[in-house]
Amino acid sequence: MTSNSTATAETQTRTNWKVDYDVDPIEIRDPVAEALGVLEPGDPFVITYRDAVKEAGHSCPTASGAYRIVQLGLDALYPDDYPVRSEIEVQAAGPQDDAAYGVMSRIISYVTGATEDDGFSGLAGGYGGRRDLLVFDAFDPDTAEPTFRFRRTDTDETVEVTYHVSDVPDGGPAIGNLQGILDESATEQQREAFADAWHRRIQVVLSDDSLFTVKAV
Repeated sequence: MTSNSTATAETQTRTNWKVDYDVDPIEIRDPVAEALGVLEPGDPFVITYRDAVKEAGHSCPTASGAYRIVQLGLDALYPDDYPVRSEIEVQAAGPQDDAAYGVMSRIISYVTGATEDDGFSGLAGGYGGRRDLLVFDAFDPDTAEPTFRFRRTDTDETVEVTYHVSDVPDGGPAIGNLQGILDESATEQQREAFADAWHRRIQVVLSDDSLFTVKAV
């Protein structure tokens, strides 16, 4: 019989990833995880882009852009320390039902813990609460490009990150193979060409800082 610990280890390695990405993980503290003994005090959760892909269910320029938005925003807001869940307010320039802002906010919420009125309200006395820390239509941006602000509730410092999605390369003609993949008419070569072009495009988003503007506000 397989032990529970062995079965858990096998389950954790079962995902057969077909692609890998070169991008640093995000490290973030969670006071509730520390209080309840999930983490040692001061130790962070380590969140990778693969984790963001699991949350979104796919990898695309929107998902990778959201990952970089929150990564760059937190790096700017916490240059010398780990960011801390429950102390980060996320302000989205657009509405929740927008095709970009909706998807991006889910990934950003996953990383920061910030939610609207349906999130974790905290332990006794509200300790570690993350409710009402995600706000949509929070400000008027200078651009139509996806823009988010991150505010430290302990210091009121705020940074704004804009994703220049219009500058993301189109991926070339192989991207046009997607329709054939969806209707199952694509050849294996067309599938491979699409996957190669698609993931090279995503890697550009994950590695090209010129696609993002970060500023203090």
